[in-house]
Amino acid sequence: MPELPEVETIRTQLQKVLVGKKITNVEVSLPKMVKLDLVKFKKIIIGAKIKSVSRRAKILVFNLSNGWSLLVHLKMSGRLIFRKKGEAPKELDKKWNHLIYHFADGSRLFHNDLRQFGYVKLWATEKLADFFAKEKLGPEPLEKDFSLDDFLAILASRPKVKIKQFLLDQKNIAGIGNIYSDEILFFAGVHPLRRVNELKPAEIKKLYNGIKKILAEAIKHHGTSDNDYLDAFGEKGDYARRLKVYGRQKEKCGKCGGQIQRLKINGRSAHFCPNCQK
Repeated sequence: MPELPEVETIRTQLQKVLVGKKITNVEVSLPKMVKLDLVKFKKIIIGAKIKSVSRRAKILVFNLSNGWSLLVHLKMSGRLIFRKKGEAPKELDKKWNHLIYHFADGSRLFHNDLRQFGYVKLWATEKLADFFAKEKLGPEPLEKDFSLDDFLAILASRPKVKIKQFLLDQKNIAGIGNIYSDEILFFAGVHPLRRVNELKPAEIKKLYNGIKKILAEAIKHHGTSDNDYLDAFGEKGDYARRLKVYGRQKEKCGKCGGQIQRLKINGRSAHFCPNCQK
């Protein structure tokens, strides 16, 4: 957490409010989150304007006017909260807050992170492709050019892998985590322990359609506030009440009335309905 829908929600919101703003200062209270010497970090970003906010997988990219890009990975519990000029900081802006970006118009962007796994990096914009190549990220699942044939080819390269693990591996497909892998598998009626080479063509097609459908719906509802996630304005996402299996162990399945179960696969949780998913 946050996964693709949550990061995309934040990206869309910040694109609307940050583009054109000039960074006048940045406060850093937890230096380890910034993967660069702080003097150099501040020298590069202070005075720069934000040209655009993009995303690759779960990483936010703030493209600056000086040829640099600010990369932010929120990891497990990171938040980016925007406050306009004159808007008093809320309690959540102060809690676990590690960076504050100040803009020329008086607005601020708060970066807080309870577990402190997230990071901030600077990278030359023209060399971003090199950075993401090193990350070895799979395709963006919501891009139009991510086709069923592409999905089939990636599956064929990992025949012995359990499908839950396959969906979680960012080298296969970018941006899917625990929440949406569970929901995609339920949508397709596929048990999380099934191996890729056991899947039937109809199941593969339904998995592909589920990836497209569920991620898009989650973005539409501003993501899932299951734990720490809040959007760029400090609001909860609305998709949690639409979850069919994730976080619902021992509850009734809304489809068949059976009991939703939870198991561990290599240290990660998987929620599923044993009746609906085979």
